[in-house]
Amino acid sequence: MIGVIVPARDEAQSIARCVASIMTAASHLDLDGEQVVVIVVADHCQDQTADIARRCGAQVLQAPSPGGVGVARATGAQHALQAGARWLATTDADTCVPPDWLARQLATGAEVVCGTVEVEDWSGYPPEMAQAFMQHEQGVRAHRHVHGANMGICARRYVLSGGFGTLACGEDVALVEAAVRSGARVAWPVDLVVTTSSRKQARAPGGFSSFLIALESRLSDVLVAPVAGEPDHDRVASVP
Repeated sequence: MIGVIVPARDEAQSIARCVASIMTAASHLDLDGEQVVVIVVADHCQDQTADIARRCGAQVLQAPSPGGVGVARATGAQHALQAGARWLATTDADTCVPPDWLARQLATGAEVVCGTVEVEDWSGYPPEMAQAFMQHEQGVRAHRHVHGANMGICARRYVLSGGFGTLACGEDVALVEAAVRSGARVAWPVDLVVTTSSRKQARAPGGFSSFLIALESRLSDVLVAPVAGEPDHDRVASVP
């Protein structure tokens, strides 16, 4: 069984599209009919996120206090492991995954898979923003970025690595760094891409929205190298 974990805080506007894209990926022929369980972890939502996710076919859990993205991902992962998942995939509630997302993660043969992201709509940002982001995200052949919106890990390696930490942000980076230290085989496919929003209203302080804001404010420094002072949510500096 494959468990897909989606932390969500007040995502009523986007959760249906997210879950629908995962359901499509779950039906890919290369999965040979393996069961895929979509677990949306509602993180103290004040809107209809949970109800919408259930109607779309997801299991819904409530994140325990104090909440936060690390707590939400850890809660979903633990539930999936108890249900017998052999592989854990994670994405974000404002993200859509491609139809072959899960099949391609498994096809790498790796224990950890870290893909890339693209932004759906750059409205509200300077014209140079899209190019600066692409240069940062895919400017080198081995990207070495970590996005909770696009990663997967086998159950055994997840447990050996200590699982997601209950962090306000950076729980994805911390997990991959721990997996690398424990000897995991990591795949970094540049062309395994999910599509996410460009919103500036961050659900997780220090997360992807914060990175976009930092990038926008530093466009004078064209991103050949990472931006000085940027949040480290999508980088694993210790990985060679």
